[in-house]
Amino acid sequence: MEKRHIGFDLIVYADPSGLPQEDQELLRAAREATSGSYSPYSRFRVGAALRLATGETVIGSNQENASFPSGLCAERVAVFQAGARFPGAEILALAIYASAPDGKPHPPAAPCGNCRQSLLEYEHRQESPIRILLHAGREVYECPSVGAVLPLGFDPGFLS
Repeated sequence: MEKRHIGFDLIVYADPSGLPQEDQELLRAAREATSGSYSPYSRFRVGAALRLATGETVIGSNQENASFPSGLCAERVAVFQAGARFPGAEILALAIYASAPDGKPHPPAAPCGNCRQSLLEYEHRQESPIRILLHAGREVYECPSVGAVLPLGFDPGFLS
């Protein structure tokens, strides 16, 4: 038997002011994107914002459905919109902001498994990492890449 460790170093900022200006702006865009959230069932509002190498910012918000599997998370709304509107544009960073229904502070929310797998496809396609910024309350978590948060993801290599 062999034991292996899979993990990554997470950078934690006490608040967004410690981040570069462009990351603060991306977090602001993600927070503002929550206003487009349709979340009548969970009341958990999520906004996402992508920064593209072209300079464009693309936003998304969670869109729920009474048939729960039919809804979409903010991250996939944003990344699919970017893929449709700006084909081939490199995604440099993704910011995610989550707000709890009760308004109480909570840790930053990470993408769900479906979102991680969808984002990983874009990371593989562009052959460069997509940084992830997670924000809720005051703290901001910075993850180096989608692959870091989904270390054993399914990639195109499995299909060759």
